[in-house]
Amino acid sequence: METSKVLRDMASELSRSITPETIPLITAETSSAYVHKRVTIEQRKPILKKNTKSAAILKAGYTKEKRMFEMANLGLFVCLQLTLMYFVGIYFRRENVGAFIMSLVFGALLADFLSGVVHWGADTWGSVDLPLIGQAFIRPFREHHVDPIAMTKHDIVETNGDNCMGANLVLAPILACCALYGESWMLDNFALLVFTATFAIYVCLTNQIHKWSHMVTGLPRWVRVLQDLHVILPRPHHHIHHISPHETYFCITGGWLNYPLEKIQFFQTLENIVEACTGVPPRNDDQKWLKG
Repeated sequence: METSKVLRDMASELSRSITPETIPLITAETSSAYVHKRVTIEQRKPILKKNTKSAAILKAGYTKEKRMFEMANLGLFVCLQLTLMYFVGIYFRRENVGAFIMSLVFGALLADFLSGVVHWGADTWGSVDLPLIGQAFIRPFREHHVDPIAMTKHDIVETNGDNCMGANLVLAPILACCALYGESWMLDNFALLVFTATFAIYVCLTNQIHKWSHMVTGLPRWVRVLQDLHVILPRPHHHIHHISPHETYFCITGGWLNYPLEKIQFFQTLENIVEACTGVPPRNDDQKWLKG
């Protein structure tokens, strides 16, 4: 696939040449600036600018009811996550060090993979007019592509509320098992507790990490360090996704799985299957908003 080849070449060049000091990586002007072109430092002329009309319409879809829902999810997540971390702390044993480390790694990788699947699904399919999920969950993805820096102005509730709901759906049944089966179950399933705690915190913070990848200034030093170490999503890495038509590098927790998934054409294969079964081309609704 020609597009995939261009993107792989671009990823290699970006990793060598672009640094936060030389280019404002994610801005409203550059997000849709290049369509199937090789990007270089000298070649940064925007083709598509921020669609102000689309951005305003999509922003207006954020309602008071949606915010209350997000606040409830955020508060519940804090309670559930702290409870699980308390159990991890009191039931940690020296002989569990290996299981502890492996659970950390696999919890983080699963969160990264699922962030890619959800991101791909919301970017590629559906519309803001769908009942229930359209305004609540697909709308933010459409807004993000027409105005990528809008999310940098969102507060902690709007940034993380939806993700907290996903984390809560995982935390609640695990904590129910802890309450029902007690200490012996938690000791026998210590690795599961660590895995769930790691997975949940990364799921909750995925959009916060995503937000940081769009911030050129104002980042705390420790966030920059984590980005540079690729513990969380680095800014140059995520810039690859924001080259129109936004068809690759969907994983936004750490971005660790983006290259292997692109290498095996994972999302492209899924798109071909869905399009063959439904006749609906990928990113059809997303491109309508970009064009206004």
